[in-house]
Amino acid sequence: MTILRKSKMPIKAVIFDLDGTITQPFFDFDLIRREMGLDKNSGPILETMLNMTPHQHSRAEKILSVYEKRAVTESKLNTGAAHTLRELRRQGIHIGILTRNKRKNAVGVAEKHGLIFDFIVDREDGPVKPDAFGVLKICRHFAVEARQTLLVGDYLFDMVCAKAAGAMAVLLTNTEKARDFTQYADFTIERIDQILQIVEEKNRTEPSDTTEAE
Repeated sequence: MTILRKSKMPIKAVIFDLDGTITQPFFDFDLIRREMGLDKNSGPILETMLNMTPHQHSRAEKILSVYEKRAVTESKLNTGAAHTLRELRRQGIHIGILTRNKRKNAVGVAEKHGLIFDFIVDREDGPVKPDAFGVLKICRHFAVEARQTLLVGDYLFDMVCAKAAGAMAVLLTNTEKARDFTQYADFTIERIDQILQIVEEKNRTEPSDTTEAE
């Protein structure tokens, strides 16, 4: 008699946030809000810009663009980031980038530091984090299920986005602020290379579906 036993799913893709995760934190959003003439409690900048007049939006976009370009030219990798990406690629695991930044800036970071990203979803592709859109788009591109995917980030939006899509949320607690979001994470890590241990443990203990015969 043959018995089909459904096993848990291995990790086949890892999606990374960019600023604060692949690279060291750069953006001071309170400073950017002040320069845009916004109150510090006005909320996320991209969402606030949606309600601006065309003139206000154009000015805010120019200000944001300056900071985003600086974030590329002045970017520094988080310790272990390059090694982590190389090791994931060696294992045949897909690497995605999900950012509220623009694709050209993610590409700029990759080129500056000699990194390879398999697929990038940016703010011009569709609804931004914390919406599940980006995770699901990346999973479709890689032909993997969300439950086979880790999303690694340092902010609440990353955790909420992962959960909304059905992926596993990994919080990088490399700043004091990031520790405020531990309750929303499936895993917490202090260094980005610790993602390799999570992948190793899950892929060792959670093989693909198998059949057993008696």
